[in-house]
Amino acid sequence: MTAPRDDQHGPQSREVGVGPHPEPWPEDPRLDPRLLAEGDRRNVEDRFRYWRREAIVGELDTRRHELHVAIENLEHDANIGSIVRTANAFAVGAFHIVGRRRWNRRGAMVTDRYQHEIHHPDAAALVAWAREQGRPLVAVDLVEGALPIEHVTLPRDAVLVMGQEGPGLSPELVAAADLVVGITQFGSTRSINVAAAAAIAMHTWVRQHAALPEGPLR
Repeated sequence: MTAPRDDQHGPQSREVGVGPHPEPWPEDPRLDPRLLAEGDRRNVEDRFRYWRREAIVGELDTRRHELHVAIENLEHDANIGSIVRTANAFAVGAFHIVGRRRWNRRGAMVTDRYQHEIHHPDAAALVAWAREQGRPLVAVDLVEGALPIEHVTLPRDAVLVMGQEGPGLSPELVAAADLVVGITQFGSTRSINVAAAAAIAMHTWVRQHAALPEGPLR
């Protein structure tokens, strides 16, 4: 299920968010006076309406998962934003950009503002960071020897490492990975979109390690 974009307009779009808050305003330090006065049309859950960005980040920090996601940015891949948006939806602890510091944020739908971003100039730097932190690197790619992710228990403190659309992960990261997994496919296509693959991998981790609700989501 996808939420409507904040910049959608026209008779077919559903209005996002809420308008100005009726006065008198509630006394709550988490609330942003500007949003209270002008309304809150951000891409956030309703429970965060009118909250300051820093307050939302602070609340998320109390319940983020141990999972991290790393994305190689060697060719300015437009899929990075979509991966970051999914990482936000699953409360991933942090996302890592490997390679170019600048990346296409359009697909993130501003969700990157509520996440922790860590940059590594190259694959070696990510590997060094993971070793220092004691975090296993889990490469997600359909390469020789990749295990089906459907039958693998992912480490709780894993760093899922995603490559570029098309070429996939660099040989350096595949070689350095503690575990290499792939998503089982049954059709004729050579591979699925990297943003879709990242979402599947993250959800696999969530199903294995997160506290999941038993009742309706809405």
